[in-house]
Amino acid sequence: MTDGPKQDDVWMDHAIAIGRGGRPSPNPHVGAVLVKDGKVIGEGFHARAGEDHAEVSALKAAGGAAQGATLYVTLEPCNHQGRTPPCTDALIAAKIARVVIGFRDPNPHVAGGGLERLREAGIEVVTSVREAEARLLVAPWVKHVTLGLPYVSLKLALSLDGRIATRTGASKWVTGPEARVLVHALRARHDAVAIGIGTALSDDPRLTVRDAAGASPVRIVFDTKLRMPLHSRMVETAAEVPTWIVCSADAPSANEEALVTRGVEVLRVPSSAEGRLDADAAFRMLAARGIVTLMVEGGAELAGSILAGQLADELHAFVAPILLGPRGRPGAVDWAGPDTPTEAPRIADAQWELCGSDAYVRGTLQFPPRP
Repeated sequence: MTDGPKQDDVWMDHAIAIGRGGRPSPNPHVGAVLVKDGKVIGEGFHARAGEDHAEVSALKAAGGAAQGATLYVTLEPCNHQGRTPPCTDALIAAKIARVVIGFRDPNPHVAGGGLERLREAGIEVVTSVREAEARLLVAPWVKHVTLGLPYVSLKLALSLDGRIATRTGASKWVTGPEARVLVHALRARHDAVAIGIGTALSDDPRLTVRDAAGASPVRIVFDTKLRMPLHSRMVETAAEVPTWIVCSADAPSANEEALVTRGVEVLRVPSSAEGRLDADAAFRMLAARGIVTLMVEGGAELAGSILAGQLADELHAFVAPILLGPRGRPGAVDWAGPDTPTEAPRIADAQWELCGSDAYVRGTLQFPPRP
């Protein structure tokens, strides 16, 4: 296989596939493949912040064979000194002949120029190969560095008639065991997982990863008045799994002191006009603390605030084949909602599948333009 547009697409697809590996947050997922004479001589991905970038990992795998090779990399190589040296310097030193890039670096906070630096060194540079797919790989990081907000996945588990609990408040379990296993896998892919205080009080969840591979994310509770019980399972395990509580500026300081002594971090943010926490301010605080990807698991008020603020990027909904009745409480989302169906947020690229006996629909959320 030789270089060319079709071959470039094939090798970039390979780089994107391996780029999904690792847990590099707050850095982006990046994959790199070194090809010479139609064969892979080295590949790598950015496994963790502070460790080798994908390009350097691929170079180390190839060794001296890298000279004269083509590098396929999903994101423009860095040209600045961070926790690791510039990747452009490593590529030039290895005498790479050609660099094919999927997506240009959008980070406004660093001096770019990776492409220009490579071209000045006599390296052929091709850009925007499989650009849409490469951009999707770094979508959470792009939102984080350009908007100062985390990439938010909203997860809902509901009945056919849109309820998340019975009229007595019972919610375990609306969906089946297969759905719960998948939710654990989703948790493992995020930097943090969040719930509202209502869910914390009614379910006393652990919010850890138990039924899937991967580490437990930071656990966050949105708790306006700091009502989180000291005997809750999350507070009792705060020394083992990072646990943050986001509350209002006027929440009781005595409650904060009791939680902090048990290892909980308490973060204060302004309240909205409705008396809820200002979701935008809260999310910006989380992003500033290194949360790039955030999974919100409920409850209804928190989900409503996120949708009203158009802060959710993806929706993951598990619909169980049960009916909980019109007095089931509450609805899956508590918000005013749109005036007409055409004004409703919707999944732009809905993907449906069966998860045990439940229906699972997921995809990117698309909001109508703000008036």
